[in-house]
Amino acid sequence: MHALAALAGATVIVLTLAEFFVSFILPRRVRHEPRIARLILVAGWRIWRFVARRLPARSSDTMLGFYGPLLLLFAIGLWALALIFGFALLQWAGGSHVVHGGTGGFDDDLFFSAGGFLSASMQLSPSTALARGLFLGEAACGFGVLFIAIGYLPAIYQASSRREVTVAQLAPRAGTPPTAGALLARSGGRGGWPDLDRYLAEWEGWAAELMETHLSNPALAFFRSQHVGQNWLAALTCVLDSCVFAIAAAPDQVQVEAAEVTFAIGHHALADLSHVLHAKPGRFDPPRLDGADFVVLWELAARSGLDLKVKEEVEPRLSELRAGYEPLVAGLSRALELTLPAWLPPSETEAGRSRVSKR
Repeated sequence: MHALAALAGATVIVLTLAEFFVSFILPRRVRHEPRIARLILVAGWRIWRFVARRLPARSSDTMLGFYGPLLLLFAIGLWALALIFGFALLQWAGGSHVVHGGTGGFDDDLFFSAGGFLSASMQLSPSTALARGLFLGEAACGFGVLFIAIGYLPAIYQASSRREVTVAQLAPRAGTPPTAGALLARSGGRGGWPDLDRYLAEWEGWAAELMETHLSNPALAFFRSQHVGQNWLAALTCVLDSCVFAIAAAPDQVQVEAAEVTFAIGHHALADLSHVLHAKPGRFDPPRLDGADFVVLWELAARSGLDLKVKEEVEPRLSELRAGYEPLVAGLSRALELTLPAWLPPSETEAGRSRVSKR
């Protein structure tokens, strides 16, 4: 019995430390995420979302926003409890020598293990070399785990803050919620395709950092924006919408290289995050951009001053590009309970369709 307890305790300690190392220290590989952290992330979110859906809209969004930060604290607490329990099993298997004479029970071992992990003073003390060695080993683990976690939390919040700064900067250009139609119209009035391409180039670095930070810490995907109508997925979708429209509609003599590069890295980020977050590709019903909306979008871009290819060439090319990333966007939107923007600003949707129907 004691041998089994020792084996179980050692297994718990090794698995916990390995999970902590992979989750907090080792750069995360897309195809080999930690299993325990993945189980906590997916199972916890399903329960949390189930409860949030039964609340009023405002309360539901607030509750969903709590999940990301609480997930980090819960994971750290779970790792700490696992290490405390594992070392308590080892102390018990070694004879419970945390009191003189070895007469302690498992409750004494558990209490002693918690004190050793937290480096807290107590009346119990190890009375054999084995017990002392386990005590020092647990104190070292506690010191390392807690200090690494505490030092790592600011980096996580800084990554979230940098992400949100860029998302907020999109609002003056693309509106709230951000739409590709608004961004195209503003860029057409400010300098045409070159102005749009320069702006899209700024999002290349943002998309790359988003992919790196959110793969390393998937909990960041659950951190929500401070403002209603804004979120990182909506911002990325708006930028990708603008990229594909530029690729499809810009005349051949116009260079939109930044749009192509930003689209490539953004699509890569969506694919990797969909895998890590286990978000199955979906579809929009009704579509985000149907035939009538495309005509309105085309007229909006033309009125803004953008030079465009022939409409009949653009629509099939645009549909082809959209098919590459919109299923990923739909899947992430449903998985994370994040609202996505339309292609057109609200002010243009009905007015534009009215103009089209009169023709």
